[in-house]
Amino acid sequence: MTTLVDRIPAEELLAAYRHGRFPMAHDDGELHWHDPDPRAIFDLNTLWPDERTDRLMRSGRFVIHTDADFDEVVRRCADRDETWIDARIKASYQELHRLGHAHSAEVCEQGTLVGGIYGVAIGGAFFGESMFGVNNAGKLAFYALAARLQRQGFMLFDTQYINPFTQQLGAFEVPKAQFLKILAAAIDLPVRF
Repeated sequence: MTTLVDRIPAEELLAAYRHGRFPMAHDDGELHWHDPDPRAIFDLNTLWPDERTDRLMRSGRFVIHTDADFDEVVRRCADRDETWIDARIKASYQELHRLGHAHSAEVCEQGTLVGGIYGVAIGGAFFGESMFGVNNAGKLAFYALAARLQRQGFMLFDTQYINPFTQQLGAFEVPKAQFLKILAAAIDLPVRF
């Protein structure tokens, strides 16, 4: 059982997100707050799957859900050789999920979870945290999540840091000052996940 000292209080975590900060566990065993400059984001107005991924999504081979197995998505995202997701991070986001602020998209093939992504929603801002996938299932979860954010009227899809994979998906960097302006407008939008 997780106690309060084993997780970041939800109010503290949400306040940090509202100011563009997020936690990561480091190799030293400590939680560190990150506030990158520049910041990596996706443009929801131009975020569409490539032809191959679109075909896979429509093939009927996969079943895509949201918030059906949040805890397992987080666990699978953490299940790698190097991870910033420790027990405190897991417990913190599970609490945010319980309170309705953290969400996931899951991809199943023949009843088995094969891909997923999770993050935090505040107003019209979604902060992508981590994803996993077998073969291209992670991309399917990503695009399913993006489509939901588009339908619901979200303004910001944050990916925090850029890497070759997120860049391939369409991520780009903006200066911190610009990110904070977009963030301020997004969190005030009256939209729901």
